[in-house]
Amino acid sequence: MYSGLNKKEVEKSRDKYGRNIIVEAEPETFFHKFKEAFGDPMIKLLLAIAAILAVMAFMGYAEWGELVGIVISVFLVTFISAKTEMASDNEYRKLKSSAEKDICKVYRDGKAIEIPVDDVVVSDLVILEFGDKIPADGILISGDLRIDNSALNGEAEECEKIAVSKDYIYDGEVAVTGDIFVDKSSLFRGAVVFNGYGVMEVKKVGMSTVMGSMAEDMAEEDVESPLKVKLTDLADKISKFGYIGAVVIALALIFHKVLISGGINAYLDTGFAFVLKDFLETIMLAVVIIVMAVPEGLPLMIAIVLMRNTAKMLQRNVLVRKPVGIETAGSLNILFSDKTGTITKGKLEVVEFFDGNLENSYNKSKTIKELVSLCIGKNTTAMFDADNQVIGGNATDKALLNFLTKEEMDKYSNIVVEGTQQFNSKNKYSAAQLKHTTVYKGAPEKLLANANRYVDKNGEIQELSRDKIEKKIDQLAEKAMRVLAFACSDSELVSDELPNDLVIVGFVGIRDDVRPEAKIAIKEVQNAGIQVVMITGDRKETAVAIAKDSGLINSSNDIALTSDELNSMTDEEVKEILPRLKVISRALPTDKSRMVKLAQELDLVCGMTGDGVNDAPALKRADVGFAMGSGTDVAKEVGDIVILDDNFKSIENAILYGRTIYNNILKFIKFQLTINVAAVAVCAIAPFLGIEQPLGITHILWINLVMDGLGALALGAEPPLKEYMEERPKSRSQSIVSKKMMTQILFAGFWVTLVSFIFLKTPFFLSYFGSEAELMTGFFSMFVFMAVANGFNVRNEGVNILENINENKGFLKVMGIIVLVQIGLTYVGGDFFKCTPISLKGWLLVVGIALTIIPFDMIRKIIVKAKNNGKERDEEKEFAVR
Repeated sequence: MYSGLNKKEVEKSRDKYGRNIIVEAEPETFFHKFKEAFGDPMIKLLLAIAAILAVMAFMGYAEWGELVGIVISVFLVTFISAKTEMASDNEYRKLKSSAEKDICKVYRDGKAIEIPVDDVVVSDLVILEFGDKIPADGILISGDLRIDNSALNGEAEECEKIAVSKDYIYDGEVAVTGDIFVDKSSLFRGAVVFNGYGVMEVKKVGMSTVMGSMAEDMAEEDVESPLKVKLTDLADKISKFGYIGAVVIALALIFHKVLISGGINAYLDTGFAFVLKDFLETIMLAVVIIVMAVPEGLPLMIAIVLMRNTAKMLQRNVLVRKPVGIETAGSLNILFSDKTGTITKGKLEVVEFFDGNLENSYNKSKTIKELVSLCIGKNTTAMFDADNQVIGGNATDKALLNFLTKEEMDKYSNIVVEGTQQFNSKNKYSAAQLKHTTVYKGAPEKLLANANRYVDKNGEIQELSRDKIEKKIDQLAEKAMRVLAFACSDSELVSDELPNDLVIVGFVGIRDDVRPEAKIAIKEVQNAGIQVVMITGDRKETAVAIAKDSGLINSSNDIALTSDELNSMTDEEVKEILPRLKVISRALPTDKSRMVKLAQELDLVCGMTGDGVNDAPALKRADVGFAMGSGTDVAKEVGDIVILDDNFKSIENAILYGRTIYNNILKFIKFQLTINVAAVAVCAIAPFLGIEQPLGITHILWINLVMDGLGALALGAEPPLKEYMEERPKSRSQSIVSKKMMTQILFAGFWVTLVSFIFLKTPFFLSYFGSEAELMTGFFSMFVFMAVANGFNVRNEGVNILENINENKGFLKVMGIIVLVQIGLTYVGGDFFKCTPISLKGWLLVVGIALTIIPFDMIRKIIVKAKNNGKERDEEKEFAVR
């Protein structure tokens, strides 16, 4: 019995060495996230435009209302972006705070008590037994343990730990290697006790532990998300288009005025005031063009879409820590995944039974079932609790008891165990003496060495063929199964000595089996063009077997490497074989970070899963880090997404939602840029046709921000479609606006522009309106309604514009609201929007013209579809010829 520290010694130790707390990054405040949102390239463009408008408003050549409109739009975008990030972070903090605090057992003041792990101090004596998580770094001073160090070094195998000798000197700098911790008596925070009992003396706490030092190694800057890279590129292109276009059009307009005046001298003779007025009007036109070129609603749309989808993802066991992580998941090219608990179930289970004749006779033979039940149920350190859950014992005992079931075990509850032989690494078997027989379980090679007979399915004793059984065991070993043998004997139990009359009852194959849903999910992810690479601490043979079973390895060209093999290669050599790499076994924490770096250097969007402290640097460096819900807090702190159920299926869900968000953003870009292109074209050409500024800045802000903000709600709720998982991944440098998208934008933009000038310049249309003011109000409304109609066009590439509308009924509601608000605006907009009420026949004309964009775009879709079908037929013919 140990006395441990007294209260005074505890306080003294805490003052000297500190508390046993792993310090986490302070959560960012709303203000900090709000300030960060101003780094968005679109926001910067809007601020630049606001500055120009402010100067012009002071000079009396711009409306203050226009400036206020832009300021409000910037505030809305940054506010919603910050609110989304805060909501995601708060959800994570809430989940974390609801989790129970870890406790441990220590000796204090001569008694064994339970205390929170945070309260452990240096020199505390901690009691460790099966299932305990080691609370700090220290040394084992009594007992012996089997430890799982996978949270720290990725190694899933049991590591033996023995008590220190009397002359032992603690080495505080003991290093972590790929296989085990070097010192056989050192224990480290975060590791879990597989089996055994012991007492540990704490030597290091908090940030001084190995886990603490790993947590500190997180200072690397976050990698920019693919979406941010693409949007930055889009903002640069749009700003250049807007600036260059504005300058060219302004110069062309001045040249036009000079030409009409009869030359430069004649133009200057009109007087300084007239020339200055023309110059300022030209600058105003240029500002209007720049405002129209910039999609002000895009940042708002992205903020709204991310906010809506974080809530949906939580229902699918995916907690989004950083909203941009969802979109990034949809852009993945390569995913480095853990094995244990993600691809596999994370626990050992019996996956196969066979008798001495290689038959699965467990449920066919009453005799074999009874003997197996005794070999397991009377020869174990595990048990069923009141809730029928298996507790105690090691991982193998738990697997066997789950295979047996409580109902089967209860059948033999009246049979008394008269003596036992415990398993140890030397004898490799355990045994139980019953009244009429002795039952054994252990390593096949150990029991087979003393057995010549087996029980067949009829309960008869038969001669045993060792060669046949050994061949079967080798086959199961190739499938990463560990085989355990059961036997019985009429001889009495003798300590550490097997009798020569053993009769084989049967064998079981045990392993951490692949999740059935993970197999399907991996196939879906691979069909989506994403390469999945399994990184594990297991032996190569085990890793390859699991990889084949899960569908990761499908051909002889696929490559599996050990950590040693990987580290013997140069970066260039690894990059060369990376497309065929499927497994890295015996992996070190540094292997993960290296693979992420090399993948990103190849311009691949990279994902990484992890649960241990050792995974945190790679999770942080990856484009999207998937932290496992059962993992360490350090991993979850740096991850972008937390997979609450540790299931690969949930990773697939995250990818699907990511692609859905990306596709919805593309739909919105087509929706907004079509109108922006048309608006720029109309306002640029109008002065040359004698039309005075058909769309003002307030109109543009309404179209680009308020209407598009509602459009974001409509298109952002478009449902996730399985067809998105058939698309090829997008590279980091690929433009967000493809040639196909640009064709659709220009095609529809051309129609809006053409219809606009026909509407404005044809006397026939003026006859439907009572005045020029009504005509211009009708034009503004027609422009908005055309945008609404085009919203139906961009929902999909087919001619059925209402496809999947039942899964997004809100789309119809939102578009209906836009129409109603626009109609109301003509009555209450007044001077600010330069609107006036329109007659019924005017409204019918406006709606009828606006709807023409739907059949016009359908023509494009039909042409594109026919062209694509022709390409597919040509490819099929070429393939047939080959």
